[in-house]
Amino acid sequence: MSEKLQKVLARSGVGSRREMETYISSNRVSINGNVAKLGDRVEGTETIRVDGHIIEARSETEEICRVIMYNKPEGEMCTRKDPKGRPTVYDRLPKLKNSRWIGIGRLDINTSGLLLFTNDGELANRLMHPSYQIEREYSARVFGDVQPEHLQNLIKGVELEDGLAKFDKIKADKSNHDENSNSWFNVSLKEGRNREVRRLWASQELTVSRLIRIRYADVTLEKRLMQGGWKELGLEDLNALRKKVGLDRELREFNTSVTVDNAQNRRVEHARIKRAVRKHKQRRITK
Repeated sequence: MSEKLQKVLARSGVGSRREMETYISSNRVSINGNVAKLGDRVEGTETIRVDGHIIEARSETEEICRVIMYNKPEGEMCTRKDPKGRPTVYDRLPKLKNSRWIGIGRLDINTSGLLLFTNDGELANRLMHPSYQIEREYSARVFGDVQPEHLQNLIKGVELEDGLAKFDKIKADKSNHDENSNSWFNVSLKEGRNREVRRLWASQELTVSRLIRIRYADVTLEKRLMQGGWKELGLEDLNALRKKVGLDRELREFNTSVTVDNAQNRRVEHARIKRAVRKHKQRRITK
């Protein structure tokens, strides 16, 4: 049975389905030597190339779906390579043999916190697509005198330069209070527009001085995961994500030495993360 070309490429770990549509439109993909176009379908026996490199098309049962959570520090870019030589979130991720990590959404350079990565392009595409209404939650430190009418406006919706936007939930975090005029709020929304959280607060003449993503869908950033560290999601959490966007369950778990219930393995994993972070910092200093 034939499938859409962009779906096959996404499943093979080249990128998300949306990214693959862009690649095809830019004439970067060929099928049996002919430039591909949007709408092309493949059976799985064709020779597919992206930027001249042969792509091994995989069936849905071949590749084990994996998802990792990453605690992004401020100052890292969400691109694979930065023209200015700045560090990227991909620098510290574990290496994959026959595919590559696909970022599920982005965070701007000044935002820290939870990022999810997967080797399954279809899963990444669905978790980012607006039609699935995936909730993101942030912890925001807001500078200024926040009034009840400000919060009402942000829940009701305000007009930004790219359309109407709003928070679905706003909750004051009284346990995390700064001096001066800073207040902390947990906010959630079901969109991922560029710098949307910051722009929403700015519409009320308030400034976000610090922003941390703490949840994506049902995956919450673990407090013990240090900045620059990553952790593989277990099969139960992975399948909860797949179910949320209408994908079949993954029946196999990637063979990893990290076992959540094993204290010794937790210590080994924590030491590995610390070494990776330290090594990455040293590389940045020597550049």
